[in-house]
Amino acid sequence: MTTLADRRKKFRAMLEERRAVLVPGAANSLTARVIEDQGFEACYVTGAGIANTLLGVPDIGLVTMSEIQTTTAAIAEISSLPLFVDMDTGFGNAINTHRTVRVLERAGACAVQIEDQVFPKKCGHFDGKAVIPAKEMATKVRAAADAREDENFLIIARTDARAIEGIDGALDRARMYIEAGADVTFVEAPTSVEEMTRICAELPVPQVANLVVGGRTPMLSQEELAKIGFAIVLYANTPLQAAMRAMSEVLGALKRDGNLDAVQDRLADFVERQRLVHKSTYDAMEKHYAVED
Repeated sequence: MTTLADRRKKFRAMLEERRAVLVPGAANSLTARVIEDQGFEACYVTGAGIANTLLGVPDIGLVTMSEIQTTTAAIAEISSLPLFVDMDTGFGNAINTHRTVRVLERAGACAVQIEDQVFPKKCGHFDGKAVIPAKEMATKVRAAADAREDENFLIIARTDARAIEGIDGALDRARMYIEAGADVTFVEAPTSVEEMTRICAELPVPQVANLVVGGRTPMLSQEELAKIGFAIVLYANTPLQAAMRAMSEVLGALKRDGNLDAVQDRLADFVERQRLVHKSTYDAMEKHYAVED
C-alpha cells in the first residue's frame, strides 16, 4: 500500500489535470473496497452517506465529527485510494474547524471539504438551506489551511449560495474562499450547463462537480465535464442508492416467496464476498503468525 504522503501528492496532481476524475462516495469500508476493486482513482467519504447508513437519518446535520473521523480512519486503514472527506460545516466556528482538520488529517484524509451553510446544514440539493456570511466562512477556510501539517493536504471550500444568492453570489463567495486559502472550490447545485461552464471559466483553482440522480445539476458525462474543465466529479451516494434498491428488491422477494430463488443472481456469492474483504490476506497472516508446536 502506498504511503499517505504519496496518496496526497497523487490526489493534488490528479486535480491539477482537470480531467473530471470520477469519485464515488463511501460511508463504510466495504463500499470503499468495492470502489477500489472497480478501479476508481479516489474515494469520497460522504457525510450524507454516513447519516443515511450509520444513523438511518436524512442529511440534515446530525452526523458528528467523531463519526466522520471513525469512518475515515476505518477506510484509510484498508484502502490505498486518496480519501476526499466531507467535514460538513467544520462543526462550529473557525477554532472548531481548525481542530476538525487536524483530526481528519491524522485519520488519513487527503483532502477535506468544508461548506458555508448555517449549522445544522442540509443536503446541497434540499430546499430550505441557509448560508453564513461570506467573511465568516473565509475565516473558517483560513483556519483549515492553517491547521494542516502536510502541504499536499487539500482544503476544498464548498459554497451552497447558488440557491440563495444566485450564481453570481456563489462565484463571488468562491473567489473570497480562494483568497482565504482554499486549494479547490466546489459551487454546489448549479442548475444549467451555462452555470457549470462559468464556474470553471471564472475560478482559477480546480473545481468539483456533484452529480445527484434527481438533483438540480445536469447529469453530464465525464467527457463533457472534462471539456468544461472540472477536476473532480462526485457520485457521492451512487453506491448507497444502488445498495438501497438492491436490498429492498432482494429482501422483498425473500418476504414474498419465502426463498431467494427469484433473486439468486442478484447476490454476491460466498467466494466473491470473501475476495472483496481480502480474506486470503488474513489467511496468510494467520499462517505466518501461527504458534509452532
